[in-house]
Amino acid sequence: MATSVYKIIELVGTSDKSWDDAARNAVETAAKSLEDLRIAEVGKLDMQIDNGKVVSYRARVKVSFKYKKD
Repeated sequence: MATSVYKIIELVGTSDKSWDDAARNAVETAAKSLEDLRIAEVGKLDMQIDNGKVVSYRARVKVSFKYKKD
């Protein structure tokens, strides 16, 4: 059986619409420069507030991808 190693990084995605969009932005942006993404885990959600109103949503996302030895 072949073995694999995966690296995990943490990203923060933002959106002015929703937490779903914030998490999606993090993953889709990472996919532009990382290969073989495997799993995304949302760990923390928060909001930025200005004058008592929510102005943006933030999602902290851990993303794993296959580690390739050079």
